[in-house]
Amino acid sequence: MNRLTRVFVLAAACLVTGVATAAVGEMHRSTTTPTAALRDASGSPRVAITVWYPATDGAIEKPLLIGPPDRPLFDSGRAAPDAPVANGRHPVVLLSHGFGGTARVMAWFGTRLADAGFIVIAVDHPGSNGLTPITRTGAAWWWERAEDLKAAWTAIRQDSVIGPHLDASRLGVAGFSAGGFAALVAAGARVDVDHFLAFCKAHPDDGVCAPQLEAPALSARDADTAMADPKVRARLADASADHAIPGVRAAFAMAPALVQAMDPASLPRMKVPVSIVVGDADTVAPAATNASVAARAIPGAREEVLPLVTHYDFLATCQPPAREVVPQCAQANHQAAAHDAAIRQALRLFKGMTPQGVGKGMPTPHLQKGPPSA
Repeated sequence: MNRLTRVFVLAAACLVTGVATAAVGEMHRSTTTPTAALRDASGSPRVAITVWYPATDGAIEKPLLIGPPDRPLFDSGRAAPDAPVANGRHPVVLLSHGFGGTARVMAWFGTRLADAGFIVIAVDHPGSNGLTPITRTGAAWWWERAEDLKAAWTAIRQDSVIGPHLDASRLGVAGFSAGGFAALVAAGARVDVDHFLAFCKAHPDDGVCAPQLEAPALSARDADTAMADPKVRARLADASADHAIPGVRAAFAMAPALVQAMDPASLPRMKVPVSIVVGDADTVAPAATNASVAARAIPGAREEVLPLVTHYDFLATCQPPAREVVPQCAQANHQAAAHDAAIRQALRLFKGMTPQGVGKGMPTPHLQKGPPSA
């Protein structure tokens, strides 16, 4: 983040929380869930947690780079490892990464929100992250992502270091791609596996049904084979349960995928403000069958469609070496526009959170439809 950009972000922090932060801190924790071991390739019950937060004056930030130190693939921002937390209680956002991603890949978003006064709690979803092998159960049990966020929220509230600084009355949830799906489920959408299977049978070439770059061997086109796996079927009865996280006041989704895996009847019943940003060049989770479906069905949801932006523009900033070896980065040519729009929309949404929902006298972006913008 350059000096001028940081000035603008700090100014935004003053508007959001009344306090501009001097630095962003990063800490790591972990928790467990009932299904983590069933999703993780090694059978580990662990769910890794990364927290970004406003840090005290004097904290020294370090680059958050992904890849070899001499040839990093992604630049995801800056943060001070284990820096002391800034005084006070801060609003919270739970954050879910995309399929095959990681919390660190979404640090560009998490650190910017932390710079604006929020505490951001992100997880690495078992069996569906880029640090460990992707598994069939990790790929198929999408609803467990909301349960991962719920477990992380519980664990961090109990943490002696960061817990006292959480303002639980101002809780938001955000995510990218499959993480956008998780954010909407955590905010009240219900899952309908049969609806998704029927959609992919009728539309096998839709981006969410086709093989993904992150795991080409796993595809919704082969759902019948997946559903025959006893491990996969064992949890299907839990799919349609209520996976909402109590206390969530707003949800933000970046290029949400798997909207066809949501019960259409549940979307009009959602009560919290929802804001969605997506690119019109997204072929992985096309807006027409994902973001726009949700935006039309959820009462008052705001959707912003970004010209020329693709799905992978919402990853951490691709570095030159990544253009050669990371196929996702070959499709990411408008990342600055995607990142700026996402941060702008997220701050606009989350700064209105109050214990009752959207505060009186605050902007209510969920009540208006956003026109496409550059």
